[in-house]
Amino acid sequence: MDEDATVDSPDSETIQWRRDASTSRTVRLLWSLGVGTFFAAIGIIVFWRLYDLASQAGGGSVIIALFAALAVTILAFAATSNTERRLERLARRLPVTAPSGTGLERAMDAALGTLAMVTVIGTLMAIGRVVSQRELLGGLGAGPFTGTAALLLPLALVALVLASFLRSVGTLDREKRTLFLYDPDQVIDLDVIEGVSTRRFGDATILTLEYAQPDGQYVAGPRRLVVPPNVAREVQALIERSA
Repeated sequence: MDEDATVDSPDSETIQWRRDASTSRTVRLLWSLGVGTFFAAIGIIVFWRLYDLASQAGGGSVIIALFAALAVTILAFAATSNTERRLERLARRLPVTAPSGTGLERAMDAALGTLAMVTVIGTLMAIGRVVSQRELLGGLGAGPFTGTAALLLPLALVALVLASFLRSVGTLDREKRTLFLYDPDQVIDLDVIEGVSTRRFGDATILTLEYAQPDGQYVAGPRRLVVPPNVAREVQALIERSA
């Protein structure tokens, strides 16, 4: 997986890039952990409800075995090199359509993120239970651990917002001095930009654009963009040369 999937053609004056979960490890990780946290919280609630009901009938171990088998199955599919083919074989026996391509990648990312966050939340809850039962923290009990687990939900929302913010698809035309952005479609004329500042954020660069205001008129356009570092350097160089 190539970071940002940037294409700089020597035969043209354009640079194309794509930053999304398919090309950027940062976006993929944020999306996976964000979605996984919500699924993990739901899964833990469902597990405890089913376990409680099954325990009353003496079948609590069956629920544990089912969820453990599901986790092992997900890990096995993630570890294999032909996940799509295995899912197709499984789907033939069931009345479902197996995901493929990008859909399969996102499904596996969500599943692995869910397992990771189930482990984190489950560990926090288990530690909190032990601490509470043995009164290791005095009057605090399990509060710090359950509070940390609950705090993961708003952090997951922040991760999803960041994953969306760090996504970008576009083309820089150095000859026309124009930035073309997609999803949503926008066109930025670099001639109306009088200043630019950059800030590195992981594998991306955040561009802050300062628009000129001819005759005091407001110029519409995005003030902040997330682009690959090489695109940011090109944009900054183009604007500084015209300053």
